[in-house]
Amino acid sequence: MGPTADPHPRAHAAFEAAAGDRGRRLDVTIADRLPRYSRSRAAHLAGRGQVLVDREPRKPAFRLQPGQRVQVLAPPADPLLALPEAIPLAVVYEDADVLVIDKPAGLTVHPAPGHPGGTLVNAVLARAPGISGIGGALRPGIVHRLDKDTSGLLVVAKTDTAYRSLSAQLRARTMGRVYLALVRGTVAANSGVISAPVGRHPTHRTRMAVVPRGRPAVTVYRVRERLHGATLLECRLETGRTHQIRVHLLHAGHPVLGDPVYGGAGVRGLERQALHAARLEFLHPRTGKRLVFDAPLPGDIHALLDRLRREAAAPAPRHDSAHPHPAAGRARKNAKTRARTAGAPRHPPR
Repeated sequence: MGPTADPHPRAHAAFEAAAGDRGRRLDVTIADRLPRYSRSRAAHLAGRGQVLVDREPRKPAFRLQPGQRVQVLAPPADPLLALPEAIPLAVVYEDADVLVIDKPAGLTVHPAPGHPGGTLVNAVLARAPGISGIGGALRPGIVHRLDKDTSGLLVVAKTDTAYRSLSAQLRARTMGRVYLALVRGTVAANSGVISAPVGRHPTHRTRMAVVPRGRPAVTVYRVRERLHGATLLECRLETGRTHQIRVHLLHAGHPVLGDPVYGGAGVRGLERQALHAARLEFLHPRTGKRLVFDAPLPGDIHALLDRLRREAAAPAPRHDSAHPHPAAGRARKNAKTRARTAGAPRHPPR
């Protein structure tokens, strides 16, 4: 007899259709629920029989019902081989189990189509070659990500045990991740919670947005400092959706300064969004001890913060009798003109 199909194929990704997924196309739902998969990739895989719904292959246009189990049998893109590269890393802490890095802005976390090298993963493989098989060949040791132009703290697992432990803490929301963000405008409330579902933007598919059928997302914020036309916020992630803080702050009307994607206007001296992963807390996967790490603001955000502080502290220009405001002078001149013309005879209508 020839080989038989595996009755329990291994999925690269899986989820259960929620109530909000009722009647939605399979490819659209995959792109929303699994942001690493584009809609075109999901449709391509479903067309090849590599997407199962309750263990049955389904086409891209299949309409889902709540409770159905969706399995994707192929990765988000064709596999890439991550190779070691001698890229400097700012190591905050390292032992046999974990590696904590202060990632600079501009460094992509892992290889992807169009970015096969020059990433944090390539650098980590050069420093710790033994992690190459932990958590997948493309993202070895990577438990959570930071956007390319977000700086700050990130933990890498160096053993399978560490990877499982840190991943479980992330899912259970016991891993603490605190960010500092400089946002546009004055945030009125001293603290608050932004609870809004995040999913694929309905028309700009490379972006995320607050959408009714998105995944639940919660960001807790606290005002650290109010500045000249801006606010320094401390943001704590309760969930970890793609671009969550940037999307939530835009939704709240206070986009991150310098963010070219989510509404932040360009800022002199800053070439990226003013967002920094400032604190990271987790239980050590072997000892159980709680570890807390802090990373100071990098130079570009610190310089912007100093400038905003100086502008906030600068005295407002005085407009007294000795130095009248130009507008006041124009108002007096206009008043005199009206007084001179008030008694003049009107020209008769023609």
